Amino acid sequence: MRRDERGAITGLVYYGAQLVVAADDAATVDEFAVETRKHRGLRSFVGPKRPVERLWERVRAWHVQPAIVRDDQPVYALARDAVRPPDRDVDVRRAAPEEAEVVAEHSGAMILGELGYDPRVSRTMFTSAVRRSIANGTWWVWIVDGEVRFQLSVGPRTGATAQLQGVWTPPALRGRGYASLALAAIARRLLATEATLSLYVNAFNAPAIALYERVGFVRAGTFATYIFP
Repeated sequence: MRRDERGAITGLVYYGAQLVVAADDAATVDEFAVETRKHRGLRSFVGPKRPVERLWERVRAWHVQPAIVRDDQPVYALARDAVRPPDRDVDVRRAAPEEAEVVAEHSGAMILGELGYDPRVSRTMFTSAVRRSIANGTWWVWIVDGEVRFQLSVGPRTGATAQLQGVWTPPALRGRGYASLALAAIARRLLATEATLSLYVNAFNAPAIALYERVGFVRAGTFATYIFP
């Protein structure tokens, strides 16, 4: 965290498996770039487009080069009164512990398609992480006769929003309206307690963007992500 001379916060940076940055002024991002020298082996940089790109410009001379750059990721938000009612209700619910294997299988397929690596290579470790998330109530599913039609997880939460992640319909089941039904139903459930919902998506993923807008999400900004090998 950085503050100005009046004590106001000018930016935040988080160092974990990935770097997440949010800052309004260039000087703050430059200080974070210096700090980043102490944190090697980061999986990715992510955050609002402007500070992420400035941070990368400040560290690129010495940092490992990215394997994937997503420099146009629209951020979407959904307010409580904006969810468009679906054609019918569906039985969405939080995933059960015994469903960890199937949730991990589909989550791994999504990550492989999105990021180019398969976390299922370390099957036990990845499934254990999914199992912990299920125990925390963050995974939501729509399963009919043992078949996953839709799933997502709830990621970071603040008093302002809860971020949705891992939004997925199996490829063989796409084009049937399942995602619209399930996402709207889950959103209504979550917005009973969350102020808003949010997510971000690659600009080239037109079907996903169309889904979010059908449900009632509106664009609120742009993220960028740099993914490292």
